[in-house]
This record gives sequence, C-alpha cells and structure tokens, in this order.
Amino acid sequence: MTAAGSTTSGRRYTPVRRKYRRAKVRYRAFRAGVARRPVLDLTYRITMGVLGTAIVIIGIIALPAPGPGWAIIFLGLGVLAAEFSWAQRLLHWVRVRYDGWVAWMGRQNRVVQLLVMTLILGTVAVCAWLFGIFATVGGWVGIHWEWLHSPLLPLIQPPPPPVPVPGSELVTGPR
Repeated sequence: MTAAGSTTSGRRYTPVRRKYRRAKVRYRAFRAGVARRPVLDLTYRITMGVLGTAIVIIGIIALPAPGPGWAIIFLGLGVLAAEFSWAQRLLHWVRVRYDGWVAWMGRQNRVVQLLVMTLILGTVAVCAWLFGIFATVGGWVGIHWEWLHSPLLPLIQPPPPPVPVPGSELVTGPR
C-alpha cells in the first residue's frame, strides 16, 4: 500500500511538482487546441519564434554585464524549444557545454579559478567602460575624469549641428 501523494516507485510528489505537472497538462491541451487551427497555429509559432529570439538576443547582450545573461539565454531557448525541435537540440547542446564548463571550473585549483574570474571581471569592466557606464556613474558622484569616457562615445553620439558660414544665408525675400 502506498502513502497518499506518492507513486508506486516511492517518489513523493511535492505540491510544487504537482502544480508543475498540472500546468504541463494544461499547456499541452492548450497547444493541441491551437494546433487544430492552421492559421492560429502558424501565428502562434511565429509569435513564439520572434519572442524566443528576442529573449535570446537580450541574453547575449546581457552576457558581458554582471547579471543573469546565461539564465536569459536559457529562458529564450526554452521558449523556442517549446515549438521547434532544432531549438530543443540546441538547448540540450548549450546546456551540456555549460554544465561541462561549470564542472571543469570546479575541478581546477584556486589559482586557475581566480585567473578565470579575473578575466571575466576584466571583460565586464572593459564592456562597461566601452558602453560609457563608468562616465555615467562618475557623473552621478561628481567625477568627470577624461579617461572614464568611452572611446566609442563619438561614434554613437549624433553629429553636431552644422556651423553657418557667413554670407551663405538664404535670401527669403525683400526686406
């Protein structure tokens, strides 16, 4: 005889797991209803493709910044994998590589781990400098050092307005 809430294999279903299973069943029923209507199915697949791609792009942009860049990429691939088999294979490939990287880092000694973390932190700092974050934060606290300004700033700012040349004013009519 099994206890309430457990399966014959002895695994107990927690409330969270039960909610997840119910949500999964509801999603499959919803998806089957959408699949019965070809126009709605195509619209749904296009929408999920655009949404998943946008989330992946945001994750790639967020990778060099401190924050959840990989989590955002995995979320976007999960959205795509719900509709496309190629995305399921890609998500699996990326997860295996990511897990392999994390396992490799765990096997390294502290010196290698520190060097890798320093390299990652340096990459984040260079990206923050290139995007002008140092100059922005420095301006908040009253520091306006020239080296804080990004070398890319002149490339992304709009050009200054043209300077009028004397004698080149347009004649608009008699005075």
